This record gives sequence, structure tokens and C-alpha cells, in this order.
Amino acid sequence: MAEHVINQERWARKAQFDLFRTYDRPHFAVTKRLDVENLITSQKPKGVSPYRACLYAIGAGIHAVAELKMRFRQDIVVRHDAIDLSMTVPKQDGGFAYGYVPFHPSFTEFDRVSSALIEEASKGALAPNTGQRDDLTYLSCMPWLDYTSINNAMPHAHDCIPRISWGRIVKDPDGIWRMSMTLEVHHALVDGEHVGAYFEHVQTALDGILA
Repeated sequence: MAEHVINQERWARKAQFDLFRTYDRPHFAVTKRLDVENLITSQKPKGVSPYRACLYAIGAGIHAVAELKMRFRQDIVVRHDAIDLSMTVPKQDGGFAYGYVPFHPSFTEFDRVSSALIEEASKGALAPNTGQRDDLTYLSCMPWLDYTSINNAMPHAHDCIPRISWGRIVKDPDGIWRMSMTLEVHHALVDGEHVGAYFEHVQTALDGILA
């Protein structure tokens, strides 16, 4: 897939980009509780994997917000056409490896491809991204915890690849199945309004899977 260099002379966020790149800690994280009632009560009984459904919804959210597909390399800013999802995959012999899954707007096709690639990753080496790619989003599922906030280990202040985590699915006191999800981003590229739009699209995708 192609990438496009952003013309910063015409970019509305040029001033914010220049400002937040000077910060020692330019990342911020937002956690939201999502409604997964449809997923658990309707789709899971039909055989839909909640894990792969969440991967799909995350991919839909990322691809719906242009800023989440942007990366910077020193002074150059690019926008990718497509972002692969890189998630931690439990290995069959213990520990974990990293999987790499392309997004597809069809849930059926995404589910088929992601299932095979995740299975392959579970049998392979660690395979971390060594910096040769930035057309990724890093994902981590934490099914052991119904958490309220989280942040990630960052190698340096210029790492601009978004991190997404999600936790245990639980039934709230109102009787609705919910799940915490966190999006962590670099403020030089992403503002609060973009994070809000991401979560709206994720919720829409979760509600619409095989609807």
C-alpha cells in the first residue's frame, strides 16, 4: 500500500506538530469502556471469536481516522493508506510472539485471514518490529484485568506508532457486558477529537459485526 507525504505548509496541525515534538513525554492515553453486549450475547453464540472481533473493530477505528494512519520520520510526515495490526500472540510453548495482520473491511474475510496468521505466529519466533516498518499499530489484549487505565513502555519520545490495549469483558451493575479499551498516541500527530472519533468507529464496528 502507498504512503503520502503531508504538505506541512497546508497542514492545519503544523503548529501542534512542531510544539509536541519538543516534549520529553509527548504521548497521551485515553481509556473508554465499550459496550460489547451484541458481541457477547448475539455474536459469540454464533461462533464469532470475541478476540478477533475486537481486532476487527480496532482496525476499523484506525482506518476511519486519518491521523491514526500518520507517522513522522524526523521532519517528514506521511499518511499510510493501510495499517497492519501487530498484536502479542501467546505461544504454544509459553511466552508470546508478535503477529502481523492486515485489515480488511469485510469481517468475514478479516476473520479468516487473521485466524490463520495468528495461528502461524503462535508457532514462530518472537518477530518484533525492529524499526523497519511504521505502517503498524501495536495491540495487546489483557483478559486477566478489568482495568481503568494503562500506559505502555515507549523506547523514545519520537515513537509515534499508536498502542491499543483492551481488557477483560465483564458485566456492569446495569447488566450490560462492557470492556475497557485504551488508545495511546503521540500528541504531535493526534488530538483528543481524533481519539474520540476512533472510539466511535470502534463501537460502531462492534455493534455491526455480522448484523
